[in-house]
Formats: sequence, C-alpha cells, structure tokens
Amino acid sequence: MHWFGIAAGLVIALLDIIFFYSQERMLYFFLGIAFSIIALPFVINLTLESSKEQKINEMFLEFARNLAESVATGTPVSKGIINMKKKNYGVLSPYITKLSNQIELGIPIETALETFAEDVDNPLIKRAVTLIREAERAGGEIDYILDSTAKSISEVEKLKKERKSAIYSLVVQGYIIFFIFIGIVLIMEFKILPLTTGISGFGGFTGNIEDFNRGASSASGTLSSEDFTRPFLFLLLTQGLFVGLVIGKLTEGSLVKGLKHSFILMITAFLISTGARLFITPAAV
Repeated sequence: MHWFGIAAGLVIALLDIIFFYSQERMLYFFLGIAFSIIALPFVINLTLESSKEQKINEMFLEFARNLAESVATGTPVSKGIINMKKKNYGVLSPYITKLSNQIELGIPIETALETFAEDVDNPLIKRAVTLIREAERAGGEIDYILDSTAKSISEVEKLKKERKSAIYSLVVQGYIIFFIFIGIVLIMEFKILPLTTGISGFGGFTGNIEDFNRGASSASGTLSSEDFTRPFLFLLLTQGLFVGLVIGKLTEGSLVKGLKHSFILMITAFLISTGARLFITPAAV
C-alpha cells in the first residue's frame, strides 16, 4: 500500500510538472493532491496501529484475568498459559500461541515472557510482563500479583476512555476553529487584500532593504496582493501542523499519533487555499 501510494503520487507530480509547469496555481494544486496520495497510506497505517494497540490492550486485560483465575485454583503459571493457548484473544492470539509453544519446548517462562513482551512491543504489556516475571522469580503470591496487574490494566484503559470522552468536545472545537481560521484567511485574500493592489510600499518600498533603511521615496515599484497573500499559505500549514500535534497529545498522549490530525488539517488547508486561488479570482468576488 505504501509503495503504491508513493508511485501514484510521483506519477501525478511528474505529469503535473510536465503539463502545468508554466501555470503556477494549477501546478501547486495538483502537487498538493500528489503529496496527499503519497502520505495517505502512512496516515492510514498510523490509524490502524492506534486501533490495533487499543485492541491488544483489551485482549491482554482478558488474558491477565483468565491467567489470574487459573493460578488462583492452584495451577502453575506456565501450565495456565499453555491451557489458554486455544482460546481466542483476537489480535493477541498469535503472540500467546508463540508464548505457549516456547514454554512447551522447555524455554524458561521468564525468557518466554520477555520474548512475548518484545514481540508485542506494547508499553502497557511490557510493564505488566515485568511484574509477572518478578513475581514468578520471587515465588510470592502470584495469583494476587496477576489479579492486581489485571486491575491496573483495567484502570488504565478506563482512564484513557474517560480522557478521550472528556476532551472530545475540545477536539471538535479545535477542528471548527481551524476551519473558521481558513475562512477568515480566504476572506482576507479575496475580499480585502485585492483592494491594496497598486498601493505602493512604505515610501515606495519594493523589498530593497537599502531603500527601506534610507526611507527613499524614489523607488517606483509596488506591492501586489499576491505579495501579501503568499505568506498566508505557510501560516495555514504551520497552524495545521501544531493544532494536529496538540490534538494527538490531548487525545492519545502522543505527539506521533497527532501526525494524522496534522496531515488532515495541513492537506485540507493546502487544497482549499490553492483550489480557491485556482477557481476564484479577486475580480470575481
């Protein structure tokens, strides 16, 4: 999927450069589409990974509870894991099957659990497995440790869901405010700034810093509306990037997971801005 997206995006970008190289507005618009196609598989992958991680946490909670119940009846931890081999734990089933097979082959349970945690590569599971390994090594009340681990995982998942629910309205507000900001920028670009066309710069300033420092009024150039509106696109992209990162940090506690929100906001802002410049002219409004 990733390579297909990259190939399709590069083809569109190449055709865009070939046919619309001299048409700046059309060039930028289709380059934005090409970049969207290239980045889309990676954003989808981030979304799927986030969903998979949540399912793994839920399945491991069920696994820990079942293991705690099995050990409470007097069954050793290793035997309890083997007995649960045939149970369905969704996305976690292949890892539990591998864990059971390793124990059946005589691999020490500590080593097998460590391999299990590394294979799953989940922070919550790594912490839980560390507790189970230490309890097994110390020979304490393993059933109590497993039960406490299951309760801890349950509380963590509950707190995550409560946090998402509590700040959901803030996320929606963030998106709404961003789109309002885009609307304000478009109004500025197509309604207000065209009125400045032909107005000379400060004292005839044309961008020459020496003329500006001297305050010369002899410079004859003028600033067009394009000179004013060009920075707006960079402003929108910067705003979209950081708003997305903040949303990711608030909802899922990770800046990396906020990249999908950043991508959605940035590419939407880019396509709206370049598309508006392509299909709307200041003279038409």
